[in-house]
Amino acid sequence: MTASKFFRSRANHPLTRALTAFQLAAHRHPRRVSAAVLVLLGGSAVTAFGVAPLAALPEATPPAVTQLTEPVTSPLLTVQIQALEDATLPLWRSDVTRHADTVDSLLKRLGVDDMVAAQFIRNDPVAGTLLQGRTGKSVKVEAHDGRLMRMVVRGPADTTSDFDTHFVRLTVERVSDAAGERFETRRELVPLQVTERMASGTIRSSLFAAADAAGIPDSVTTQIAEIFGTDIDFRRELRQGDAFSVLYESYLADDEPVTWTGSAGRVLAARFINQGKAHNAVWFQEAGRKGAYFDLTGRSKNRAFLASPLAFSRVTSGFAMRFHPIHKTWRAHLGVDYGAPTGTPVRSVGDGVVSFAGWQNGYGNVVHIQHAGDRTTVYAHLSRIDVRRGERVDQGSRIGAVGATGWATGPHLHFEFKVGGRHVDPMTIARAAESLQLSPQALAQFRQSATVIAQRLDMADDRQTAGVTGTPRFE
Repeated sequence: MTASKFFRSRANHPLTRALTAFQLAAHRHPRRVSAAVLVLLGGSAVTAFGVAPLAALPEATPPAVTQLTEPVTSPLLTVQIQALEDATLPLWRSDVTRHADTVDSLLKRLGVDDMVAAQFIRNDPVAGTLLQGRTGKSVKVEAHDGRLMRMVVRGPADTTSDFDTHFVRLTVERVSDAAGERFETRRELVPLQVTERMASGTIRSSLFAAADAAGIPDSVTTQIAEIFGTDIDFRRELRQGDAFSVLYESYLADDEPVTWTGSAGRVLAARFINQGKAHNAVWFQEAGRKGAYFDLTGRSKNRAFLASPLAFSRVTSGFAMRFHPIHKTWRAHLGVDYGAPTGTPVRSVGDGVVSFAGWQNGYGNVVHIQHAGDRTTVYAHLSRIDVRRGERVDQGSRIGAVGATGWATGPHLHFEFKVGGRHVDPMTIARAAESLQLSPQALAQFRQSATVIAQRLDMADDRQTAGVTGTPRFE
């Protein structure tokens, strides 16, 4: 190829033509071409800056994987299953005796299906006392596959003198020896454990309903009504929203709460808020004198006469004119009638001497008690009389039981109070009666203990206000 042909072919090359066009444009428009070149070079630099570091990163090294192999010993499942089958699993169940219980029904309820044990309990003179006496005894059994292994029964003491201090523990146990299987029994008189419980309640309908809701025994509720009976008329002055707190003795048998009736002891302190007014009571006994309840200042709440001859009852007829249900005429009713079931205990409202006990005209079975200050109380229509003429009685002593003897249309107690032979309204006597006074030394001791008691009652009030339920124990 000649030189002229070579240069002509290069001149016709696309790159040559583009370069020529660029030179011509640069000659005609030098500023615009220079700006375009700078922008192109700047973009190339940024792209290089962004890509270069990524290209410079070293490749990630894959993690090292190590495999370990160990032999696993298979558990001896068959041996373990057999051991579980051979293991003895004792079952403990508990209940309380009921009025209609038999040995068979009680054992069945406790999950015991053991005819030999049932027959032994029925025939054994010691084990046979299981269902004798009061109901509500605590029964706890240990059974294995329905067979009775051990039974422990806890119930009240048989004698009145031991009732508040001891309980009876009856044990029936299956034993095995060379002679075979047999049952052994033990009957023991064991001291009760005494602890303290605090509880609170709010009146919605009645005092007893509120106490039941708070888990308070009826015997404690009755004491509350008696303690504040001279401050509050529980028939007319109780209001919805009234609140109370009580600290009382609680009995335990082998560290378990007793279940039979009357299983709570004395009220140690109480507070009752009635219509916004707080009434307080603390039990205190001065050396050589009777114990009594006092307010937080040391003023006695115990009067010479109780507010009522019945622990807790309703008045069916007051001290006023009334239409006599038998004579059908209007007559002055010179006493107060208390409605109560036949057999309800009647107590003396004050200390005194029985001046009459027997049958008397329309009164039926009646008891007259002479008190100090020429005062006499009369208790009529009794179903039974438990005192005799000339006998000295203390305040609260049982003198008989409610009945319907004499001129009575139904079971109730007719109660009269006389001063100098003249009838007075019994409802006014208790509040006006004289009260017990503490000596200066005893008053100082009382105020120290009352301060601590008041703090505990305050804490119970706080729990009640906060809506906390239950009965915390104070050891």
